[in-house]
Amino acid sequence: MMRLELVKRPQRSALFSALSPFIAFALTIIAGAILFALLGVNPLTAFRIYFIEPISQVWQLHELAIKAAPLILIAVGLSVCYKANIWNIGAEGQFIFGAIFGSAIPVLFPQFEGPLVLPLMLLLGMVGGAAYAAIPAFLKTRFNTNEILTSLMLVYVAQLFLDWLVRGPWRDPQGHGFPQTIQFGDSAVLPELMPDAGRANWGFVFALVAAVLIWILMGRMLKGFEVRVLGSSPRAGRFAGFGLSRMVFFAFLLSGALAGLAGISEVSGAIGQLQPVISPGYGFTAIIVAFLGRLNPLGIIAAGLVLALTYLGGEAVQSALGISDKVARVFQGMLLFFVLGCDTLIHYRIRLIGLALTKQEGAAKLDAAPKLKEAR
Repeated sequence: MMRLELVKRPQRSALFSALSPFIAFALTIIAGAILFALLGVNPLTAFRIYFIEPISQVWQLHELAIKAAPLILIAVGLSVCYKANIWNIGAEGQFIFGAIFGSAIPVLFPQFEGPLVLPLMLLLGMVGGAAYAAIPAFLKTRFNTNEILTSLMLVYVAQLFLDWLVRGPWRDPQGHGFPQTIQFGDSAVLPELMPDAGRANWGFVFALVAAVLIWILMGRMLKGFEVRVLGSSPRAGRFAGFGLSRMVFFAFLLSGALAGLAGISEVSGAIGQLQPVISPGYGFTAIIVAFLGRLNPLGIIAAGLVLALTYLGGEAVQSALGISDKVARVFQGMLLFFVLGCDTLIHYRIRLIGLALTKQEGAAKLDAAPKLKEAR
């Protein structure tokens, strides 16, 4: 009888660690080609529509930036959590609560206009996301609950709460019964970067600035060193005087604030009002972005653009080839699978172990056989 066992490598390959995202992407392309062939579509045609056509014009690059902005913002926050070995899976819920908190001003006080409206909305969005992220942080530090479960379950609470708001107390009375809030006023709309060329707004700038700031935090500041130490060796971190509970709150609040900023930026920029669904799953896709970018904020920028392209490509193949837009989710899932698979094989090697019986074990089993028969 044989079994497989993962054995930690004494030293991982620096070359393959750097190439891992590219290998994972290449394997995803191969698997995607097989998928398109099984669907009866020429893979070359499908890949041209999926990866090339969505970015062939200037306005399409603006759409790419709109899709990439929330992915990058959320992923750079999650990278801090994951570096600290804290598993925030609920960024989708924090994204939604950031959008709800920030939207309170234009929805409840539509007469409030002026230059302060948008900064207050952005600030409230960050507060909302951080406050919602504080719930699993408190549960972990106070009751030692699993943050994966609590943060994930809170996503569904946020989705249902948003649905109740736009169908109930916040529904537009002039909206002909549709579940949506009033349209935000001009002061509450995030300005576009180049209105004559496309719809890309300042949310993309926020994402780039956040990535650079987190890169500086992680690589040049004491707090970043604390994150890395507690993530790699909590015991060493305690000896150094770093508090694990404080780190849990720091990581959750930071990632929640950035997810909340992404939420209010999306609502005040691309959408312009609250609706029952404001995200195609940015909070979950950002997990793939974080790992594809190697938990490096600058790498996350490139990974965010790649994953944003999968959203646009999914819409393109749906309209051009009649394929379900769920193909984008399949590509994202395959990419995460191959990224994690490559990382596993970089850190571990597979060993085949034979479970052959020793002479003593065989003799013991032979001696026990008659006794078992008598017992029966």
